[in-house]
Amino acid sequence: MEEKINDFKLRLIEPRFDSVLVNTIIELEKLRAPRRIRSRVHPFIFSQLKEIFHQLESLASVRIEGNNTTLSDIVEKTIDGSIKSSREEAIKEYLNNQSALLFIEQNIKQGTVINRHFISEFHKMTVDGLDPSKEGDYTPGEYRKKEVVINKSSHVPPLAVRVPELMDELIDFINNHRDQKYKLLLTAIAHHRFVWTHPFGNGNGRTVRLLTYAMLMSQGFSVDHILNPTAVFCNNRNLYYEMLAEADKGDDEGLLKWCEYVLNSLLEEIKKIDLLLDYDYLIPNILIPTLNYALERKNINKEEYQILKLAVEIPGQEIVASDINKILNKKYHTQVSVFIGKLKKEGLLVDAPGKKRSYVISFNSNHLLRGIINSLRYGNFIGSL
Repeated sequence: MEEKINDFKLRLIEPRFDSVLVNTIIELEKLRAPRRIRSRVHPFIFSQLKEIFHQLESLASVRIEGNNTTLSDIVEKTIDGSIKSSREEAIKEYLNNQSALLFIEQNIKQGTVINRHFISEFHKMTVDGLDPSKEGDYTPGEYRKKEVVINKSSHVPPLAVRVPELMDELIDFINNHRDQKYKLLLTAIAHHRFVWTHPFGNGNGRTVRLLTYAMLMSQGFSVDHILNPTAVFCNNRNLYYEMLAEADKGDDEGLLKWCEYVLNSLLEEIKKIDLLLDYDYLIPNILIPTLNYALERKNINKEEYQILKLAVEIPGQEIVASDINKILNKKYHTQVSVFIGKLKKEGLLVDAPGKKRSYVISFNSNHLLRGIINSLRYGNFIGSL
């Protein structure tokens, strides 16, 4: 089997100083620099939104490979609790991706270097327990020994015998360029080079998006307000494949188009997340529509709606028994604690972290999860998954 491109050298490329790409890199560098973000959005509320995003991004990452699991499948299994024990292949693939994300986060925060062993470990996690003839791999964590074909691509990957050498070169490329101004370009190029090499028998797409996440985290894009950047490759799958094909040409023009696509998409994603820390945006555009959605479908009653609405609008976004009592017009004056217990049991309120008798809304409840996802979709935070 002949390689389509046999003179494609792994290299950094220099964009023009006046290019859109350079402007994007400058903007991203400003966001990468450590900064202390002060927000009126309660940290627990934001952490819930972040977790939901991670789940949606994990779903998007596996679906780009052809997994037919739908967002409604994930939501319903989350709501009824069966997702934790489901043996379905599609759900297993999704759960694997979530586990690999956590593995990467923990290791990068501890200073783990991106090397062959590290990549092999999260590849094994990605394909764990999956049918090797479908989305699994016959040799998890090991480089392929056979020639492969990439779906939706005319590119023919290098011969299997060259994979170890090419991957060693890529890992050196990732770790040995110290100049900060090149780090983002390096990340985009490394993503394409991994796909071009196609080092594993299967699961390469899922693995390379995890690798890109690890690289971005190692560069400082790991502060709590930034969500999983792998979403940038999943919102428009056709465009992703189109841009990969441009980079497959191996010339500077194609690689620059690819880098511009990757880094512009990352910038857009980070800007979205900053909106979720904007109290004045979040309340009317995401949280209140979520409650309206639940009320319209009778997932919550009017009294619960009033209490939850206050819980997201009140300064500090924490409520206490006296707040609830006022809404109930003292109807439950002697039984407010019972009513609070009911809200907690239904998963609508949780104890405020580190505080007693203070409560925060929960969007992971059976009644509100559908609504929050619906609001995120209409706010263009997620695509039609």
